[in-house]
Amino acid sequence: MAKTRVTAEEALAFHLEPTPGKFEIKASVPMTTQRDLSLAYSPGVAVPCEAIAADPATAYDYTNKGNLVAVISNGTAVLGLGNLGALGSKPVMEGKAVLFKRFADVNSIDIELDTEDPDEFINAVKLMGPTFGGINLEDIKAPECFIIEQQLKEMMDIPVFHDDQHGTAVICAAGLINALHISGKKIEDCKIVLNGAGAAGIACIELLKSMGAKHDNCITCDTKGVIYQGRTEGMNQWKSAHAVKTDLRTLEDAMKGADVFLGVSAKGAVTTDMVASMADDPVIFAMANPDPEITPEEAHAVRADAIVATGRSDYPNQVNNVLGFPYLFRGALDIHARAINDEMKIACAEALAELAREDVPDEVAMAYGQKLSFGRDYIIPTPFDPRLIHRIPPAVARAGMDTGVARRPIIDMDGYEDSLKSRMDPTVPILRGLNARARNAQARMIFAEGDDPRVLRAAVTYQRNGFGKALVVGREDDVKRKLEAAGLGDAVREIEVVNAKNTRHLETYTDFLYNRLQRKGFDRHDVFKLAARDRHVFASLMLQHGHGDALVTGATRKSANVLQLVNHVIDASTENGAVGVTALLHNGRIVLIADTLVHEWPDENDLANIAERAAGVARDMGLEPRVAFVSFSTFGYPVSERAEKMHVAPQVLDRRGVDFEYEGEMTVDVALNPKIQENYPFQRLTGPANILVVPARHSASISTKLMQEMADATVIGPILSGVDHSIQICSTGSTANDILNMAVMAAAKIG
Repeated sequence: MAKTRVTAEEALAFHLEPTPGKFEIKASVPMTTQRDLSLAYSPGVAVPCEAIAADPATAYDYTNKGNLVAVISNGTAVLGLGNLGALGSKPVMEGKAVLFKRFADVNSIDIELDTEDPDEFINAVKLMGPTFGGINLEDIKAPECFIIEQQLKEMMDIPVFHDDQHGTAVICAAGLINALHISGKKIEDCKIVLNGAGAAGIACIELLKSMGAKHDNCITCDTKGVIYQGRTEGMNQWKSAHAVKTDLRTLEDAMKGADVFLGVSAKGAVTTDMVASMADDPVIFAMANPDPEITPEEAHAVRADAIVATGRSDYPNQVNNVLGFPYLFRGALDIHARAINDEMKIACAEALAELAREDVPDEVAMAYGQKLSFGRDYIIPTPFDPRLIHRIPPAVARAGMDTGVARRPIIDMDGYEDSLKSRMDPTVPILRGLNARARNAQARMIFAEGDDPRVLRAAVTYQRNGFGKALVVGREDDVKRKLEAAGLGDAVREIEVVNAKNTRHLETYTDFLYNRLQRKGFDRHDVFKLAARDRHVFASLMLQHGHGDALVTGATRKSANVLQLVNHVIDASTENGAVGVTALLHNGRIVLIADTLVHEWPDENDLANIAERAAGVARDMGLEPRVAFVSFSTFGYPVSERAEKMHVAPQVLDRRGVDFEYEGEMTVDVALNPKIQENYPFQRLTGPANILVVPARHSASISTKLMQEMADATVIGPILSGVDHSIQICSTGSTANDILNMAVMAAAKIG
């Protein structure tokens, strides 16, 4: 798997643009008319207030409490960075909040408390209890984190969960269930060694003991060695609870004959000699971040039979908390739980372990660029497995109901699982799949406009994200200056800058272009100027001659003009079957609009061609195409000469016998709204259309730009389809991220 590289400049830019921070809050109800305001606030809001005062349980019905979690920290143990203070922890807490939303559709808000006094912290959180359905504590140093969590759990009637402790413990437990399954061992028989007696380590060993591990078989170590009965140095009540009667004094002593090693300590804490001394089929969870106690390569060099997990994404078996906390809270919130108890955590671990033993969906394998199957290198599901959302929360909810912490038990569990599937944004796996295809392709991407800072940022990101080699058309000194101005000066050595002066192929390019254009009014001097001075033509010539695999252009000139220049080199016109398809992503839906680039005023045969090309793009993106030919009329009314071709185009497809759904002519609301479709029981679409074929390029342009500006839709395209080479043309208003998306499309050969 290609390793990606993130620079400090990129990280700061990500948090700065398009607006500072990582999330915003939007109203979920209409707020446009006076009546809306009267219902949302005074006087209408008094009614739910009185209802909640009379019956506090109705707060889950009339407010967002039931789907709102607070991520709270004082910044005393931020990642591996130490005590950065409350304000210094805010980027991490914002990040945790968006992970809740991204993976489990849990609304979350970050709260940073400026105190290191546990009593002040506890009181502040306790007083906020009515606002939230759950509390996620984060990045609080030990031992204060134990005190804070324990007291808040006793005081509050909503789940309080310190993820640094229990999140790691749950994923560790899931992995261990499967590792022992592979090695044929039982947890109650295993000798387990823990190195690192902080928050995560103690939570791990406590959860494993609750799952059957025997106290005397569990040796806990810290920086001073084994925690044994009678030890006084560096002890506290939480460590003392795990002291054992033993003569072992060092980690090296403890590792001899051990079945399992759990590390939440520091890089290099485990040596190859220690690994060699372990029992057969040793399980090694080296979870120190960013660098493990021992790398998988080092461990396998002395023990080929070892099963190794780390906290890193670039090794197999990543112990990643995002597999746990979003789904634990999703299940707990959905039963209006009073707490998250051990039984719920164990249910989460067992469900994760069971999922890893099942066949892995193709889309997951594609996202990771390799075939995944249960075994020594795959004992924990991947964070992007789409089954997590509807498999883990039900298991957590059942455990909560069985143990009596549910205020509102779920009656229809099958219906609950179906509702969980619908919670997730369907565009996410599609976009992830495209990124995976691009990464697998490793395309040499030609960025034609190397004089534009947006293009340069996109090119650098393309290469650093592991998609392939970035070839930038431009002058070396200009590219260097602009990269330095963008804070990416070190990228000059990474990307390849190409131009007419440094290429060995200019004569070949010129000869080829002259042969194409000599009967179109161009003499040899004209052709040389085009090849040597026009970046769009030069980039197209590179692509034509196999000196790059795909091309992205159009950020600095109008698309029609760019297409004309590309056509000098490559056949990309209406006569050659080219079509432009734009993808609109909005509110969890993807709708393709065509033709947005090539055909000015298509006739019915052109419209049928456009539909076929758009259907191909849809399938390339993982969508099953449903085409609507849209107009201002629906099935012949009102009658208009301008709508006639939209009425006839489906008949053209009838004669061709295509293998996708299509219907028309119809208005956009009929195409997209299944309720309105019910008024036309004869129509052939089985659901909302995901491809809209429009009457003309101007209407396509108006539609996409209106959605972009008024609805804040994400626009990808126009995607150029029907061309022998992989070319994508951006719009002049594209951001660096838009250009990167088009590069991904080109690399994945969409179209």
